[in-house]
This record gives sequence, C-alpha cells and structure tokens, in this order.
Amino acid sequence: MIRLFVALSLPAGLRQRLALMGGGIPGAKWVETDNLHLTLRFIGEVEEGLMEDIDDALLGVDSDPFELTLAGVGHWETRGKATALWAGVEKSPELLHLHDRVEAALVRTGLPPEPRKFAPHVTLARLKNPPATRVGDFLREHGPFRAPPFAVQGFALYSSILGATGPTYREEAFYPLPASG
Repeated sequence: MIRLFVALSLPAGLRQRLALMGGGIPGAKWVETDNLHLTLRFIGEVEEGLMEDIDDALLGVDSDPFELTLAGVGHWETRGKATALWAGVEKSPELLHLHDRVEAALVRTGLPPEPRKFAPHVTLARLKNPPATRVGDFLREHGPFRAPPFAVQGFALYSSILGATGPTYREEAFYPLPASG
C-alpha cells in the first residue's frame, strides 16, 4: 500500500515566509517548511499497482498555467476547539478548474469521489488543546497576511510516509500545465 495525494508545491520563498509565522502556541505541531503545500486531492492509501493508473489519469489533466495568491489565515475547529491553522487562498476560478479536472481524472481510475467540498488552503500547524487566547492572538497578528502571486505551472503526485516525527513527502510525478501542450 502507498499513501498518496495531489498537490501544488509552493515557491521556496513563500514556504519560508509561511514557516516564519510558526511558534507561540503551546500544543502546536508546525508543518516542516519543505512540507508546506496546497492539496488538490487527498487520495489516501491505495495498492501500489493503482499508482500507475493514477499517474496515467493525471497525465491527461488539461488546464492552463495561472497565478495564485495566498492571503489571510484561519483555523479549523472540532467541538469548539481549534485543531489546525492554515493560510488561505484568494478566490481563483483557475484553481477550482484544475481541482475539478484532477478530481474527474481520479474518479475515472475507480477512486470514490471526494465527499468534502474543496476548501483550498495551506496547513500551517496541527493543534492539540491549544490555549484559545493564543490561537486568537495568532489569527489577529497574521490576519493581514498576503503574499505576492506566484505562477502555477504544474502540479504533482506525492507519496506520504507517516513517521514518529511527522510525515515524509516524496514527489512521485510532476504534471506540467498545459498538460496537452
């Protein structure tokens, strides 16, 4: 079995800028700088033989290159407790189009459709019982965050190996845009 996801990588300078936001919240597990990305579709664990079908399907995704801007921060909650911090993405019809094309390609391989609505973001930290005041402070301090736009010229298929110190991601394949040339 192999654990997979499809994502956009971020420019090194942007990853560094996001990483500099980290700290100051007890119970926060900050995402490693090199692991910061924008997930287009989490696939999960599949038989290794299916990876070739997934690769073939993703090769057929046709979408034009576009620019994307990260802006703002937010958090996810479960039962009133913050569970993750994230950087937001400015509205982008091109990103939604790419996501929809990736989703359709994966469903054609026999994977079940993603049941959750696509909410583009970059996870910054996972939280375990953080003080609510510290989360509020982080959101107020970084709320005005806005990065310069960056060019999205492709997307990638990643594998994820879970370890004691966190996941290790490996780019398995890169798909340049426009895929059809």
